[in-house]
Amino acid sequence: MNGNLVRISLLAALAAAAPAAAQGSGGAAPAETTSVKASTAALAPAIAIQHLRPADQRGIHVFEPPKEDPVPFQGFRVDVGGSFAMQFQSLAHSNRAAPRIVNGVDVNRLADIGWGVNLPTANLYLNAQLAPGIRVALETYLSSRHHQEAWVKGGYLQMDESPVPHPVLDRLFEVLTVKVGMFPLNYGDAQFRRSDNGNALYNPFVGNLILDAWTFEPGVEVYARKHGLLAMAGITTGTNKGDVTKPDARSPAYLAKLGFDRQVNEALRVRLTGSAYRVDETPSATLFWGDRAGSRYYMVMENTQATTTAQAWSGLVNPLFTNEIRAYQVNPFVKFRGLELFGVLERAEGRAKTEPRARTFRQYAADVVYRFLPGERLFAGARYDRVTGELPIAGATYDVAIDRTQLGAGWFITPTMLVKGEYVNQKYYDFPATDIRSGGRFRGFVLEGVVSF
Repeated sequence: MNGNLVRISLLAALAAAAPAAAQGSGGAAPAETTSVKASTAALAPAIAIQHLRPADQRGIHVFEPPKEDPVPFQGFRVDVGGSFAMQFQSLAHSNRAAPRIVNGVDVNRLADIGWGVNLPTANLYLNAQLAPGIRVALETYLSSRHHQEAWVKGGYLQMDESPVPHPVLDRLFEVLTVKVGMFPLNYGDAQFRRSDNGNALYNPFVGNLILDAWTFEPGVEVYARKHGLLAMAGITTGTNKGDVTKPDARSPAYLAKLGFDRQVNEALRVRLTGSAYRVDETPSATLFWGDRAGSRYYMVMENTQATTTAQAWSGLVNPLFTNEIRAYQVNPFVKFRGLELFGVLERAEGRAKTEPRARTFRQYAADVVYRFLPGERLFAGARYDRVTGELPIAGATYDVAIDRTQLGAGWFITPTMLVKGEYVNQKYYDFPATDIRSGGRFRGFVLEGVVSF
């Protein structure tokens, strides 16, 4: 990350954390988005691109990009946006692992960590309106924990209207959406409430789930939506990059989602979805290890030889499903006035190519968040997350468990600026004594400033 970008990201994050007078959160938006006080509508950028989830506070509670969109077609348009985030971290970790000496170094000795500021992260968004209901998106990580240099994250074409005028196609596209390119897979709903590098505004907490289903793959997804009902089917290459080699070692990946999303009345919204993902053979399955930006908890449970870039996924669990995956996730969501409940029930089977049988992981997570004051500009919440599974370690398979408690709160200074913080406590169970995570635990506070527009 060059010096100029560091300074820009730092100033943006500090601006988000600075006290400022604000009245509410956002402006006019599609029906799914957060309501906004008229007095602060001017603080939110105008929505120029059709069927696009706003990057600011109006994008909270938006899952799939809206099908019903009041934004009129205004000809060819290009819209530039960005997200910046920076954290102040004060975490401590400990373990009870037995010493394991490699080349004269105890690789089970934890690094000495304490308070400090993490590297600022940033995203760049380019969205272009090509035709009525047709847009293209290109996303770039300007800086991330795993790659400090700028690099393209992904891009795709989305069609909500027929590219060819025809009565039959026009009628079909009243309910259909087609997405083609390199995009985040629509597996599960937790992805819509997580932090994505610099874009941390949708997440009411700082960290993502322990078993974090998030990856990009080249492919196509087709949606059908009507009267709150949702059906989606997709096919991808099963890898997070383009590849034409080893055709006999690769098979397509298939994913699907079914659900409904209803605004029952002015106060109550109910959503329930179920998702599935399957790939039978691939050299690099990354559904649970595809977040190329890394985790929010820097250097926790890492040894003295670790670096923040090479060990970018501190605090997460990698089930090592590198060749085969069958995963299922169910997500209930209820919002009653300012109170919202969100849940994750997940079961995944998979294996590496050298393993004779599939192993199983399960995840159960629930969070409750209460948003209050006009424009829901203040919020507080709690999340509990537990993961259990069979994990291969040093030639054997162990039944391990990890649980995490998060207590968080935040303040939307404006629709584009958020400051939030959380207390986190994560524990590791049943890891062998020779593993650095044996008897492991980390806990402490993380504060985060976010700017997203």
